[in-house]
Amino acid sequence: MSDTEDRNVEQSTPGLTEDDPAADVTNLAEDVPPSQRVEETQSDDEITERIKRQGVNITRGTIAPTVFWPSLILIVLVAGLTILAPDTAGTVLNATQGWIVENLGWFYMLLVGAFIVFTLVVSLTRYGTITLGREGEEPEFGLFSWFAMLFAAGMGIGLVFYGVGEPLIFATEDPKPGWPTEQSDLGLMAMAQTFVHWGLHPWAIYAVIGLALAYVIHRRGRPVSIRWALEPLLGQRVKGWMGDVIDIVAIFGTIFGIATSLGLGVQQIATGLQAIGIIDDFDNVFLVILIIVISLVAMVSVVSGLAVGIRWLSNINLSLAGILLISVMLLGPTLFIFQNMVESLGVYLANFLNLTLDVGAYTGEEGLAWSSSWTIFYWGWWMSWAPFVGIFIARISRGRTVRQFITGVLLVPTIVSVFWFSTMGGTGLYRQFFGAQDLVDPEDGVIVEAALFNVLGDLPLGQIFSGIAIILVAIFFITSSDSGSLVIDMLASGGHPNPPVWSRVLFAALEGVLAIALLLAGGLEALQAAALTTALPFSLVLLFMCFATLRSLRLDLARYDQAVARERYERVSHQLAEDFDETFGEQVDSRVDERIDYRLARTRGVFNRQAVKDDVRRDVRGRRGTRRDGDEKR
Repeated sequence: MSDTEDRNVEQSTPGLTEDDPAADVTNLAEDVPPSQRVEETQSDDEITERIKRQGVNITRGTIAPTVFWPSLILIVLVAGLTILAPDTAGTVLNATQGWIVENLGWFYMLLVGAFIVFTLVVSLTRYGTITLGREGEEPEFGLFSWFAMLFAAGMGIGLVFYGVGEPLIFATEDPKPGWPTEQSDLGLMAMAQTFVHWGLHPWAIYAVIGLALAYVIHRRGRPVSIRWALEPLLGQRVKGWMGDVIDIVAIFGTIFGIATSLGLGVQQIATGLQAIGIIDDFDNVFLVILIIVISLVAMVSVVSGLAVGIRWLSNINLSLAGILLISVMLLGPTLFIFQNMVESLGVYLANFLNLTLDVGAYTGEEGLAWSSSWTIFYWGWWMSWAPFVGIFIARISRGRTVRQFITGVLLVPTIVSVFWFSTMGGTGLYRQFFGAQDLVDPEDGVIVEAALFNVLGDLPLGQIFSGIAIILVAIFFITSSDSGSLVIDMLASGGHPNPPVWSRVLFAALEGVLAIALLLAGGLEALQAAALTTALPFSLVLLFMCFATLRSLRLDLARYDQAVARERYERVSHQLAEDFDETFGEQVDSRVDERIDYRLARTRGVFNRQAVKDDVRRDVRGRRGTRRDGDEKR
């Protein structure tokens, strides 16, 4: 049987026997019966009934009350207290961030490195052949739309916000403690560190949760909910309070992660409007107005649905980002951009393990402060985004194999990030090192939100490119709020793929309110502290998710191997029953008849020579008679 034929064996084959060591998965529930499997092609009422049959409590209004109400109360309480006492809230957030960085920074660094190892192992082994859906099922979306949606939802605003400023900061005013001091070395290490923050590492986090959810949703027919990814470890307990707590933690972390991005986005939009002369200056009131306006636009996209809203905006945004990237690459210092990219990529690969596990053990308080502002903040930010991005990319990845999923999620965004930062960041470094040298203010240093517009403004058609950048940030803002609201609402609705419109609008509004609250509580520092703090509990969920996913994939392959062995056995048994005599009869008889007799009694001695001869004659006559009887019967 060919490998292709093997993979077509039905996965509904009965489970493993109790004696099979691969069946030692005591907490893993049985495969979801067909009457309970959730398919997005079903009607809303049918999906609701099937989710209820799987043990999820959904009430009128299509919400899960034990998840929806605690999440709503907690979010409103935090947002209200932050708005009423912004100084106190900022102090608490910063103190919490300081404690996490000082005591658990090593854990964040080690965990992200472990996620990369996990995803590579799963992808490169036999697990990679498993389909995230039914065997032979085709992907729901084409490659371009799939990539556009996962990339725009994953880290859109951050790319534009930090594209020029981050490498510039690392190479000038705030290099990582312990780096060499030569300008050329600083530039290369700055680019390599930026690749770490925006390359394989964050997307490994997204791949972990996205793979776990895509498997349980599309392969096993479970609802769209974080809790089901831990079913192999928790068993039936995911249907109770443990599952509710997991979903509440995911909602809370997600909404803070999105609010952080929205806060960064409005600061850059306001700076861009100032750069192209639309406004003279801005304050927090203007930023609040911007958040309200763009949140209203996001609500319209939320109401329109995934196919009409998110996919359309994602494709437009990716196209605009491509136009901006290619334009800067061609109109800027093109030769330096490519030289910088190649050399920085070499430094990144050469120092990959060091950069992955550098916890600043020998750089003291200075190293802790740097990690708090950058690497550990990023890991917390990405983890707080993980539920939102993971669920979103899981939903749009039906029909892809595990290997295709991990390869796409890890490599494609990483390659684009390398090109983006090499172009935008490289242009900024060239201008600062070899050009006007005006991107680092003597008093304020690098103003991150303004750096992009300063670089674009000096290019031909600079005003147009600045306008495109503003539109880019605004659409990233909308797609982030749109996708995030939909995901949060699904979690609060027990995993229903079409949650009620009113709750989508509610969570989209809450994202805006929370972004406003964090801006008032201390701006960028408060946004960073909130993302890092809310990510801590969910980091443990991600860790357990790795073990749960391995357990599920191991059982899947064990059942597949058993099904293949059973089918092969049945084929051989059938063939032997049909043509054994015709195929093997004569050969077996001949082989038996012509065997040499090595029995001890066959060895002749002085006194038994004649007796042995008589025994041989009797044996020969007996075998000949048996053969004649067989021939007559045939």
